[in-house]
Amino acid sequence: MNGIADFVKAIGPARLAAMGAVAAILVGAFAFLMLRVTAPQMTPLYSDLTFEDSSAIVSQLESLAVPFELRNDGSTILVPQDDVFRTRMRLAEQGLPLGGSVGYEIFDKADTLGSTSFVQNINRTRALEGELARTIRAINKIQSARVHLVLPERKLFQRDQTPPSASIVLSVRGALDPGQIRAIQHIVATAVEGLQPHFVSIVDETGRLLASGAGEEGAEFLASSLQERSQSMEGRLRAQVEEILNSVVGVGRARVRVALELDHNRVTETQETFDPEGQVVRSTQTREENSSSLSRQGQVTNANQVPAAGQQQQGDNANERDVANQSEEIVNYEISKSVKTEVVEAGGIKKLSVAVLVDGTYAPDANGDMAYAPRTEEELTRIAALVRSAVGFDEARGDTVEVVNLRFAQAPTQVLADDVSGMFDFTRADMMRLIELGVLFLIAVLLALFAVRPLVKRILTADEPMQPALAGPDGMVAEGGGALTDQSGGALGTGGSGGIEIGEDGEPRIEWLEEAQAAGAVQVATIAKVGDLINEYPNEAVGIIRGWMNEAA
Repeated sequence: MNGIADFVKAIGPARLAAMGAVAAILVGAFAFLMLRVTAPQMTPLYSDLTFEDSSAIVSQLESLAVPFELRNDGSTILVPQDDVFRTRMRLAEQGLPLGGSVGYEIFDKADTLGSTSFVQNINRTRALEGELARTIRAINKIQSARVHLVLPERKLFQRDQTPPSASIVLSVRGALDPGQIRAIQHIVATAVEGLQPHFVSIVDETGRLLASGAGEEGAEFLASSLQERSQSMEGRLRAQVEEILNSVVGVGRARVRVALELDHNRVTETQETFDPEGQVVRSTQTREENSSSLSRQGQVTNANQVPAAGQQQQGDNANERDVANQSEEIVNYEISKSVKTEVVEAGGIKKLSVAVLVDGTYAPDANGDMAYAPRTEEELTRIAALVRSAVGFDEARGDTVEVVNLRFAQAPTQVLADDVSGMFDFTRADMMRLIELGVLFLIAVLLALFAVRPLVKRILTADEPMQPALAGPDGMVAEGGGALTDQSGGALGTGGSGGIEIGEDGEPRIEWLEEAQAAGAVQVATIAKVGDLINEYPNEAVGIIRGWMNEAA
């Protein structure tokens, strides 16, 4: 303890304060750096939350003792990256997040036993709307959704009933294509009994009508389906042409655009054709009729009715006999007939146009730079022939294929450089983490250079030696390196190399003082000599002093 106390006294209060300041700065700086480096990386747990979901999730996180951060006015919650999946599973057990809607969990309450049928029907509608909204939010590009269902009440002894309908309000990121809009309509229609897709209206957050829901099933769905068909066929043809051209001119050295004109008319044609040369006997009917009749002359009397009277008068009055023969033949022929019904659906290709833009060739010149050269007409003709074969070119239909050679604004070497990916690819989170660590390292270096280094230098710099105190008239010395003696020659204290003695003349002699006076005289002579040298060589002296000042700095 005495050694420690002597060391503290030898250091002095100024050095001691500097050492304390340096220690405090170092401890604080390294503690800050360690906390920042070892702090867990926060990752979004959920984003775009409603206030109800945020409050419920925060309560669960506090009960689970999971650290979290709130951003974007509470709509985004961040947790440590290592706890993301485990936390999501724990929250899923509690049915969180709800997405701002109520689903079938509304029936999990125990107080529903005494509810009326009206309340139960309302809860059923709310639950169905909430479940549909959650399902719609699972589709890509959809941020939030609200569903409203109109379910008419069924009445007894009523033949005509109003069909159910639905309206949906979406908040989307970007734009929905017609296929996604029709998919949402079908999802809602199949989940509600009796609801047809064309009775589902959809509106986005800007008020733009995506689907009318007015019951016009034919025209609206036909137009949307034809648009989807056109886009699908254009994309397929473009991919086929680009695949061929990439093998010929190189990847990324060709641009292809395809335009289709579809026939929107639906035609039904029925033809009935008779062939006169193809007649066949179907049936034959023959009829022959023979008849004879005897005509008597005279009037009918009683004498004529007597049998004998007829024979007696036969010779006198001869009877006339009529004979008739009739023949009839009916032949039925079957003529061949052809009936043809042709239905041409809408969506056929009326006209096809293909535009192809290809880059030229590049080769290093004498300086090593990439020199551009246009393609020959023969190459363009071959490329056009390949494109026609790939898209099913039909000249009678009026199809056109144009192949143009123009120089691209970007050289192929630059394109390849942009497409290169390797092991040093970082995500945005990784880049932000590296930037943060770099800033912390720079702060540590600046702190060490401009704060710690001057303090350490001040601590290590030795203090100037203290001058010994002179002896008083009583022969005592307060401080010094010699021994103290009284007038009788007795020693009062031991010291260093010198002491105080009484001379022959009775005056005290201080040996170390005499030595100091001699050393002072030597120093005065040395200083005078140095002054003479400075006066003799002023420029060299100025250079030496400047060098000392630079070393001190």
